[in-house]
Parts: sequence; structure tokens; C-alpha cells
Amino acid sequence: MIPNLKLFKILFIEFTLFDLLDILLLSFIFYKLYFFLRGSRAAQMAAGLVVILIVSILAQLFNMQAITWLFQNLKTVWLILFVIIFQPELRRMLTNLGQSRLVRYLVRVSESKVVDQLLQAVDTLSSKRYGGLIVITRNTGLKAIIETGIRIEAEVSAPLLISIFNPRSPLHDGAVIIQGEVIKAAKCILPLSSELKNDSGLGTRHRAGLGMSEESDAFVVIVSEETGRISVAFNGELIRNVPLAQLESMLQEALKINTMQ
Repeated sequence: MIPNLKLFKILFIEFTLFDLLDILLLSFIFYKLYFFLRGSRAAQMAAGLVVILIVSILAQLFNMQAITWLFQNLKTVWLILFVIIFQPELRRMLTNLGQSRLVRYLVRVSESKVVDQLLQAVDTLSSKRYGGLIVITRNTGLKAIIETGIRIEAEVSAPLLISIFNPRSPLHDGAVIIQGEVIKAAKCILPLSSELKNDSGLGTRHRAGLGMSEESDAFVVIVSEETGRISVAFNGELIRNVPLAQLESMLQEALKINTMQ
């Protein structure tokens, strides 16, 4: 039998520990939902639904029978309408939930596949001398950076990354943002570092990669279009001429991948 765990009592209403947890959980859900929808087109649609809800409540309070009858008959389709209207946002929300640390810990989602695909892609980009700029998010959210590019929302794969950075691709100029096992966006604009202005051997990609690592904890892989050499920007430091084997260990360390089978 579950204990009551009563905290206090107001008149005849008892407030238990489970009531507190219920309120905190509901507040957290609305808090995350607010920040997820803030500034998007879905936020405007959600505001419209809130207005409709307020009108239905007022109609019941003032005994407006026609409007009340209309809303009561629409109750059966509200859920379906909600899913249809917010389908893209719900999909992104579920994707973000699946990529959370807690879910990954519970289901032990392996990121070794992501590393394998990244290594294949970087190796090909280097050999073909396709310029590449790949940002791998860690703890710091990069929503503002993602919004500067074009949404991809596709599973990380070497062929897709190679096709994005193909010089004939309209998406090749800019950065790819990877979050978990998903390519979030391409052609993203990164902040430029002022540290490499006088280094003629390094171009805009290297300055952008270093700038991204200075303003976040992201792990950035850079492939030079002129030489095909691989560089890494991490924690505000640029490491040049990184061999593929070293890149693999650095990726595993940055993403905290457990290589034990």
C-alpha cells in the first residue's frame, strides 16, 4: 500500500507529496513546451487554440447555448485536429525527447554508428578535397545557429554528408549541425573567430569552426577545400592536421562513447 505522505491540509483538502510532484511535473512540461514553441509559427496557432478554449469556457459561464453546443460536439475531433495541426512540432519534440540524456541512458542508445558514418564522410571529403564544416552538439543548445540554415532532420549517414558538401550542391557553403543521431540542418552560419585573421593558411571555414567552439562546447570537424587536411575545433582551440585514427578517438571522447562491447 502506498503511504499518504501528507504535507499539509487546507480546510478539508489534503496536499500530499504526490500532489507536489504532480504540479512540478506539469509545470516542467508546460515550461519545456513554451520554450520549444516560442518564436515559431506553431506558437501562433497554439495562441489561437487558447483563445478558442477561453471562448468555450465563457460560453458555458454565460449560458450561451448555441456556442456551447457547437464546442461540445467538436470535442471528439479536438485531439485529431491537434495532431494534424502540430504534426511537425510533435515530431521534432519526440525526436528531441529521444535524444535526451536520460532516455539515452535508460535505453543505452549507441552513438558508435554516428562516429563510423562521420569518419567515412570525413575520409571521403578529405580525399576528394571537398570543403567540410561539421558541428556536433554536446551540452550547449544551438537552436539559434540551426535556424540560420536549412532544416534536414535526417539520420546521420556518410553518403548524405558527402552529397551536402559536394561543391555542386546548393547546401555545401556553410556548416552542418548534428545533434545526437540526426542531421538537424545544413548551410548554417557560424560566428567567426578573430584569432585567425592574420593566418593566410586558414580560411573562413577554420575561423567559423573555431568561433563556434569559442561560443559553445560543440565539437567541430573542418576539412580544408584547398589541401584536404582535417582540423578539429574544440574548447576554443584549433588542432590542425588530425589523422583519421586520432579523429576517431577524439570523437569518442567528445561524445563520451563507451567503446566496450
